[in-house]
Amino acid sequence: MALLLTLHPANPQPRLLKQAAQWLQDGGLIALPTDSSYAVVARLDDKDAADRLRRLRGLDERHHLTLLCRDLAEIGHFARVDNRQYRLLKLATPGPWTFILEATREVPRRVSHPSRKTIGIRVPGNPVALALLEQAGAPLLSTTLIPKDEEDALNDAEEISQRYAHELAAVIDAGACPQSPTTVIDLTGGEPAVLRRGSGDPATLGLV
Repeated sequence: MALLLTLHPANPQPRLLKQAAQWLQDGGLIALPTDSSYAVVARLDDKDAADRLRRLRGLDERHHLTLLCRDLAEIGHFARVDNRQYRLLKLATPGPWTFILEATREVPRRVSHPSRKTIGIRVPGNPVALALLEQAGAPLLSTTLIPKDEEDALNDAEEISQRYAHELAAVIDAGACPQSPTTVIDLTGGEPAVLRRGSGDPATLGLV
């Protein structure tokens, strides 16, 4: 049964964050509010948890999963970033953006794109998400919580807890959460390419 964990939206309780991080360490999946919508997260180095995350969403291996990172320095450890890309990342993070970048060797091959060797990367602006990342001490593998065969992301903690009672270890409830997914931008080509429009307005980054 997915437990509903109520955290303060601005100052999440350390004891509850530690409990959530332990569930991740034990191989559980957690639904986490972000500055776009809810995401499902798992440990990056847990193959079984990553497989269950894909099954929950109905995703194949060619769908980009995303690493939730704490800051730009952590992004640079898991993705190759040149000066042009860095300037855009610095402007956009933290925020409701996912950037497709070339993965470094620190990213397990089973979670990067099988042919392009790329990965989604983001730094969320949500205080609870950032606090859990700090408690976990490492990036978390994630995907937007959009139910299989549906188009809209979920944003209600109680609904998620009931709907995924047997798939999730816990659902974090930190109050109101947006319902729009991140805006996805591919930075691996000559020019940034907007792959999905979501919470982030590309115009604020000088993109159309």
